[in-house]
Amino acid sequence: MDLIVEKEDVWITNLEDKPGALAGKLIALADAGADLDFVIARRSAERPGMGVVFVTPLRGDAELKAASEIGFYAINRLHSVRVEGENQPGIGGKITDLLAKAGINLRGFSGAVIGRRFVLHLAFDTSDIQEKAIQTIQKIP
Repeated sequence: MDLIVEKEDVWITNLEDKPGALAGKLIALADAGADLDFVIARRSAERPGMGVVFVTPLRGDAELKAASEIGFYAINRLHSVRVEGENQPGIGGKITDLLAKAGINLRGFSGAVIGRRFVLHLAFDTSDIQEKAIQTIQKIP
C-alpha cells in the first residue's frame, strides 16, 4: 500500500468561547499565507468560557510570525504523525491494530476520507513512540 507517513508539527492556542473567535484566528493565519491541512477546535471543559484550537501545518516566517502574534505555539509534548493513502474499508482499524500489536498506545486519533483518499492524524506521548509508530506504519504491505 502506498502511504505517505510523516511527522507533523501541531500548533495550538486558546480562544474565547464566543462567535467569531475561531474565525479571527483562521483569517489571521490565512492573511499570512497559511494553507492549513487540518484544524480542530473545541471548548475547554477545564476552563469555562474558553476553547482551544489545533492547526497544522504552519510554514515560513510570515506564517510563524502571524501565528505567534495571535497566541499560537508549537506543542512540543504532542508528537503527531500524518498518514495519507488510498482509502479502503477498515484502514483505520488496520493501522490502529498494527500499532496496538507493536505495543504502541495512541494519545489521539483523527481521521477523514476525502474523495478516494484518507488522512489520519495520530498523536503519541513521546518522540520515541512517534518514531516507532512511523516505522510500524511504513511496514504495511
